[in-house]
Amino acid sequence: MAAQSGGAGSLMPILMIVLLFGVMYFMMIRPQQKRRREAEQMQSAIGPGDEVVTIGGLYGTVTSVDDETVMLEVAPGVQTRYARPAIARVTKQVERIEQVPDEVEAKE
Repeated sequence: MAAQSGGAGSLMPILMIVLLFGVMYFMMIRPQQKRRREAEQMQSAIGPGDEVVTIGGLYGTVTSVDDETVMLEVAPGVQTRYARPAIARVTKQVERIEQVPDEVEAKE
C-alpha cells in the first residue's frame, strides 16, 4: 500500500505565508506606526520659543504656531513659514506653565 499524504503537507505553505506576514507586521509595520505617532505628538507640542530642526536641516526658533503651520525665526529679523510635518525634531523646548482658567482661580 502506498502511504497517503495527509492534509499537513498542504497546510505548510499557508502557514509559512501567515508566519511571513506576522513577522513583517512586528518587524516593519508596528515600529513605523509608533514612530509616526511619536512624530505627530512632538509636532503638536511645538510652541513659541522652541528651537527646532526642519527635515531640510534648517535650525530655527519658533515664533508662532497655528493649526497647520509654524513660523520660524532663522536669523534675527528673518522669519519663514513651514508646515508642521516639516519639523524633524525639537532641539530645545521651552517650559510652559499651564494656564488655569480664571474661573478656577476665583473658586480657590
